[in-house]
Amino acid sequence: MSPWSLVYDGFDPRQEGLREALCTLGNGYFATRGAAPEAEADKVHYPGTYASGCYDRLTSTVAGRTVTNEDLVNLPNWLPLSFAVPGSGWFSPQHTDLLGCADLLDWRQELDMREGVLHRLVRFRCADGRITSVRQRRLVSMADPHLAALETTFTAENWSGPLRVRSALEGRVTNRGVPRYRDLRGDHLTGHATGSGDGLTWLCVRTRSSQITIALAARIETTSIYGQINQAAQTSQIERHNDWIAEHHTLELEKNRPVTVVKTIALATSRDRAISDALSFVLRRVRLAPGFAILLERQRMAWRRLWERARLEVDGQSIQRDIRLNVFHLLQTLSPHTVDLDAGVPARGLHGEAYRGHVFWDELFVLPWLNLHFPEIAHSLLRYRLRRLPTARAAARAAGLAGALFPWQSGSDGREESQTFHLNPRSGRWLADHSHLQRHVGLAIAYNVWQHYQATGDMEFLVEPGAELLIEIARCFASLARFDPPSGRYEIRGVMGPDEYHDAYPGAALPGLDNNAYTNVMTVWLLLRARQVLDLLPSRARAELAERLALDDTETARWEQITHRMRVDFHDGVISQFTGYSDLAELDWSRYPGVRRLDRVLEAEGDSPNRYQASKQADVLMLFYLLTAGELLEILGRLGYPADPEMIPRTVHHYLARTCHGSTLSAVVHGWVLARSDRAGSWQFFTETLTGDLSDVQGGTTAEGVHLGAMAGTLDLVQRCYLDLRIRRDSLHLNPLLPEQLGRLSLCIRYQGGEISIDADPRQVRIGRADDGPDVLRVTVGGQRARLGRGEMRTFPVAGETREKPMAEQSMSPGDLGPPGYPPRTAGNGP
Repeated sequence: MSPWSLVYDGFDPRQEGLREALCTLGNGYFATRGAAPEAEADKVHYPGTYASGCYDRLTSTVAGRTVTNEDLVNLPNWLPLSFAVPGSGWFSPQHTDLLGCADLLDWRQELDMREGVLHRLVRFRCADGRITSVRQRRLVSMADPHLAALETTFTAENWSGPLRVRSALEGRVTNRGVPRYRDLRGDHLTGHATGSGDGLTWLCVRTRSSQITIALAARIETTSIYGQINQAAQTSQIERHNDWIAEHHTLELEKNRPVTVVKTIALATSRDRAISDALSFVLRRVRLAPGFAILLERQRMAWRRLWERARLEVDGQSIQRDIRLNVFHLLQTLSPHTVDLDAGVPARGLHGEAYRGHVFWDELFVLPWLNLHFPEIAHSLLRYRLRRLPTARAAARAAGLAGALFPWQSGSDGREESQTFHLNPRSGRWLADHSHLQRHVGLAIAYNVWQHYQATGDMEFLVEPGAELLIEIARCFASLARFDPPSGRYEIRGVMGPDEYHDAYPGAALPGLDNNAYTNVMTVWLLLRARQVLDLLPSRARAELAERLALDDTETARWEQITHRMRVDFHDGVISQFTGYSDLAELDWSRYPGVRRLDRVLEAEGDSPNRYQASKQADVLMLFYLLTAGELLEILGRLGYPADPEMIPRTVHHYLARTCHGSTLSAVVHGWVLARSDRAGSWQFFTETLTGDLSDVQGGTTAEGVHLGAMAGTLDLVQRCYLDLRIRRDSLHLNPLLPEQLGRLSLCIRYQGGEISIDADPRQVRIGRADDGPDVLRVTVGGQRARLGRGEMRTFPVAGETREKPMAEQSMSPGDLGPPGYPPRTAGNGP
């Protein structure tokens, strides 16, 4: 196994959707699924191309209801390139018998992550004995975000004669990639137009509601093995329709003399900067584009620079390959090209249509990794939220709240895009969807603001977008908190927590839960950070911000009260997920072995998870993921609750036994919180989330798009959790305890504007600095303090497992106090 390659041998119709998602190529501007170029959308294949931030809204009628949804649009397909040997129809691997092909001899697909190139080999034998091989290389340029290319080399192994080739631009595409959405409209493209001239073909469309113009232009070149132009191929026939245009060539093949066809395309939308119009731009760009060899060399250079910054190396080729696969797919969606775009973090990447391409709280798991490798990308993603601040303020006013209320699902303009109904594929019923009550998305945004400042030390960021975002979110959560005179506590009512299985009390007429512990505790954390941010700002910037936001001492004094009197519920010595949680019934887990989507199963049985102490994913345990044990206990003590360190392992034990991990994010969090107390359990969760998309752990979901948050969270689990790497404004803290399966860990990070290399193994940690960043960097490794100047390197011995911190000081984010020896419960085992 190569640590740089993902390889699939053999054609398997059942696996094509998964492979297409995992072989997606992108550059942060647009991405194309790894479908075969000759494939059309059917039950086996789903070609798809998606541009970052390109959304459209349509209204559908489903089950007697009118539903409006905004989707990340499936753009016209640039890939189509089909071929036919004499006496047969157009090649298709699943219909070889109908095309006169007797045997599919080879089918191999290899994703080269080092260079961002998808390789493909197809060899087939026709009924008359002719053997033909087809080799392809595909790239979506990381050097030029508007270009992509497909190189196809045909070899007639034992025959000579004509080969027909058809290259097309396909505009007859819809959003049909998610079966449960197919009752909803997906015909987002209209206004189709095509044309040809000067050796180019083009296709232009626009989206129905958002009126975004998308243009594609293609150039075809054909050469022999000797680099000579194949004259027979230079005369082409154009087949043109309004929504589809094809260029037909006939290649005269000679036995064992390869002929290569290169298709180069340019893609642009009317959302792009520095263009007059999308069509003239792509025609000019594809005409000036270099040949495939130069495109490939530029691709290699661009990826080499990315891999240098994203370096994360461990022992073991299999683990290393899977780590690189996660990095690779993050960079397909979020690359340096994203910086110039108005884009958020689509939860399923640019790899498919699940979740409609919407932006959730998954950025909470993505930005910590980006902060330490590509802080400029993280900065741009936070600006996506800043641009939607006016919409969030309007949403807060409409809900009777102050500040800014960000939506659970965001798309083009920041309004709430969460569905009001969703389909349970098990029961076939459309059900009310209350997920918009997950107000905690605002907490995730605020947390990312603070973490970005900690990692970069960028005061300009804090003065401009950072402080305003954080303060306005803090105002919203402060206004959500209402004082309850009988208890003397502030309460937050009518929300949903990260769990998602609980959206109402059993039998309640209205949705929502009271005093979700994660929401309430993180609100206290947020209000404390808001006060800290105000203190950090230069006096003039602080005065201007207070004046602009009409922020006065009375309001901040109320924040202070909330941080002392917020309600948190407990039962049996553990933190309760919400008020009334302890009154719920225990679930008989033995009835549901291996079930992850417990909500769908129970609903199909006429039941509901609202009745049970059963969670989809980490909820209370998210507190131990984001906060150190000391921070959490300090907040609880501030609120007047007993700060009992033993409460932490009891709480971990309780919820670990009652979680079915119906989300890929769940394994990330549980792997994190068990990292020090149950290393075997942590490793089991780590390996599950590391290979979650590769093995399609959720059962058919990867084909609809990768799980970007889980991919990034897994990388963060390696770099921050297992190193216990804590980022502070003025120093780095490490307390590594590496799993033995990793062997060693070597990475490069960006901190405070400088480059730092870290190499760790069970015996020592070596930290080196480049000649940039602050003059002096303070570092603490396992309690050993040092000051590193520019260009300096230091080696620190580590004592491994013998060096444990007091319980109240242990970091729950990089390691935890879960129950000693308690194994992670696979879905279906009893609590």
